[in-house]
Amino acid sequence: MGIFVFLPLVLPLTAWPVARLAAHRLHPRTATRLLTCVAAVMAVCSTVCLALLMVVGTAQLPGNPLPDGWSDPEVRAAVPQDEIAGKAAIPALLAVVAACARTLWRHFTLRRRTHAALTGLPATQVAVLPDPQAYAYALPGGGRGRIVVSTSLLDRLAPAERRALFAHERAHLTGRHHRLLLTVRLAARANPFLRPLSSAVAYTAERWADEEAATLVGDRKVVARAIGKAALSSGPSDGVREPLFAAFAAPGPLPRRVAALLAPPPGAQGRATAFTPVGLATWTAGFGTAASAMSSANSALTLAATLHAATPL
Repeated sequence: MGIFVFLPLVLPLTAWPVARLAAHRLHPRTATRLLTCVAAVMAVCSTVCLALLMVVGTAQLPGNPLPDGWSDPEVRAAVPQDEIAGKAAIPALLAVVAACARTLWRHFTLRRRTHAALTGLPATQVAVLPDPQAYAYALPGGGRGRIVVSTSLLDRLAPAERRALFAHERAHLTGRHHRLLLTVRLAARANPFLRPLSSAVAYTAERWADEEAATLVGDRKVVARAIGKAALSSGPSDGVREPLFAAFAAPGPLPRRVAALLAPPPGAQGRATAFTPVGLATWTAGFGTAASAMSSANSALTLAATLHAATPL
């Protein structure tokens, strides 16, 4: 395996430039899908390499359940600094598994609790709650999902702004943005170097919904005003609506969202040539993703062949 087994652990650094530039230079829909795919592939590759290192490290421990041949010098020689890297990979992989499991448990537990809290309300896609706190968010699950909004927020919005709010949240549900957001959150738990991509997708997903709402309403300024009013009216997050659910006035770079809506709409194609900064960043991230996939595949095949040769018949 050599040094290739370590490359997927650090290659996510090649995606940092595109995480920064794609949010501003590409169409939000394109940026969201691109960054999610890059984060998912890199997270899987880095986790695979951690698992390979853990196999080597576990085989060195006294009383391990693995075949004795897996601790042979030939196997350990496949990993540089095997004694340190192999043993360090054990707690690292356990931490990754625990963090991802906690994220999944929290996500689905809060979804279930929120759906249970809506029991008894009319079975419509929009659930209006009498609440003095202003909020609106897209709740996935239960078929097409539901839009949850408080009466406090609706009272603060004009009719056109209400249409923008509902169009924004429907865009979240139609685009299955909760799946993309959960994917990048898990990727960031698997490899901390992917956190900038998770933050970027949280922003571009909101921008995607903003643009869908602006197209449906037909007035970008109306959507911008609705976001501004919702942001001024919203109180602090309670941890249930955010960051797990896509919210109309989610915490984050709201001024950038408003400024983007007051500017001309982004290009429908969102294409970038290789000679622009975002084009170069995209190619760099693509190269890093491909290199990560090839390195993890090569390491897995090499270790499998080495273990097979070291296993007594």
